[in-house]
Amino acid sequence: MHNVGVKLTYETAVATFIQFIVLSLLNIANGVNSVVTTCRHDSQDCVSNLLVSLIFFLLAAAWFAAVWMLGLMAQDRRSSRLAKLLIAAEALIALVALFNAKHHTDILSLFTSLIDLALALWIILLAFRLMRAGGGRVVARRRRRRSRPAAS
Repeated sequence: MHNVGVKLTYETAVATFIQFIVLSLLNIANGVNSVVTTCRHDSQDCVSNLLVSLIFFLLAAAWFAAVWMLGLMAQDRRSSRLAKLLIAAEALIALVALFNAKHHTDILSLFTSLIDLALALWIILLAFRLMRAGGGRVVARRRRRRSRPAAS
């Protein structure tokens, strides 16, 4: 039977695209949650919170789009240097996600931070494999085959 599943060994473009989409959607949800909560409790700060949430979303989306492009270029060029840069960017994302998880305001922000952290660690692993390949083809480790005893 043919294995239909996709095995991502170094596909940083796909992984960073997934990160961009998932975190953009979660940031929209967090922004809407923040605006609704503020508007319920303090209607005077409603408009200012809406503007701040919108600016934050745009900045976060731009950052993750830039990381996506970096992941795409690192994969297409099989560049060790770009893979190292991607690892640095994802390490920064992981640190911010860890900080946010420790200081979450509600369950949605905690969930977002944990997903963010998990995706960043996954992409670091993929970029590390790409970097270790040194511009060559990335291959998974091969398993040794046990030799079968000769049939008598």
